[in-house]
Amino acid sequence: MSHYEERLERDLTRIKQHLAILAQRVEDAIGDALHALLSGNDKIAHMTVLGDQSINRASRALDRMCHGFIALHLPSAGHLRLMSAIIRANLGLERIGDYAVTICRESVQLAVRPQGTVARELELMGGESRQMLKQSVAAFLAGNADQAKATMTMADQVARTFDTVFADLVGEGDRLGVKDLFAYLVIFNMLERVSDQAKNLCEEAVFAATGEGKPAKVFRILFLDEDNSLLGPLAVAIARKNYPGAGDYQSAGRQAANLAPSLVDFLLERGIDLSHHQPRALDLTHQELSDFHVIVSLQGPAKSYLESIPFHTAILDWDVGLVPRDPPADQLRQYYETSYREIAVQVSNLMAILGGEEAS
Repeated sequence: MSHYEERLERDLTRIKQHLAILAQRVEDAIGDALHALLSGNDKIAHMTVLGDQSINRASRALDRMCHGFIALHLPSAGHLRLMSAIIRANLGLERIGDYAVTICRESVQLAVRPQGTVARELELMGGESRQMLKQSVAAFLAGNADQAKATMTMADQVARTFDTVFADLVGEGDRLGVKDLFAYLVIFNMLERVSDQAKNLCEEAVFAATGEGKPAKVFRILFLDEDNSLLGPLAVAIARKNYPGAGDYQSAGRQAANLAPSLVDFLLERGIDLSHHQPRALDLTHQELSDFHVIVSLQGPAKSYLESIPFHTAILDWDVGLVPRDPPADQLRQYYETSYREIAVQVSNLMAILGGEEAS
């Protein structure tokens, strides 16, 4: 190994060691924040807030080291990818330190300390987020893309836990009071953000190790109508045809009725086969509904179909209109044509918002 290569590897090792130290301080800060919250120890909370200054200093030092490495060694390929990934990981870790501070600041203001369901859910969600952070840091430092990809899947579980927590907190409103209710919502949101940053760290680990960029997001979309015999299946068919790789599309109705044969024939002319569609009544639990990024009502307000709206789900009302009753064949076909065009435009607009011009 040449003198230059030895110096490069030495500087790289120094940067990785500094990143490991920063990551450990951040992990400790989140752990201390949760301990202070659950135990009511305000002294630990205030010390954690003050300790964020050392995290900020370490983050700034790491940033200088990375830019110095780039200026000195003019790295390419793998080394340049790694520096880019470390710079972004550094930013994410610094933000997690800020989340710990926010948890502590909210903790010392609480009138009612965590107990019962709230305490259990704090322990659960805190444990999930901390475990994900720990695994993401380990994957990044080891350059293990497979471990990073496996860890990413934990973010969905944390998001589902948050949806459950949100519903439970609403039920605790009378006991907690408005101020504490909002404080707990902020705290749980900070824990979810920890998992989001951990997922970002995993993505950077994959990029540094393999050069693979962040994959395009696949959006889960549910279309609702009265009986799932026409508009819902039509919307799914259009979305799958025009944007097959950008989404996972499903439909359901307030009740289930047989699919109109004339609709099957209409869509076959456009290369869409709906002959195997099974009409479906909306029987999903709140937890299952929370897996959808978007829920679209094609007839009436979406809220009329749902007992409650999942926290992470966006709701849209397109209200294509009532299906005509026993119309002549030519009027029915005209209705199909009009609905097809209107839904196609709405789907196009939605996917442009979600996936941008590259949505396909």
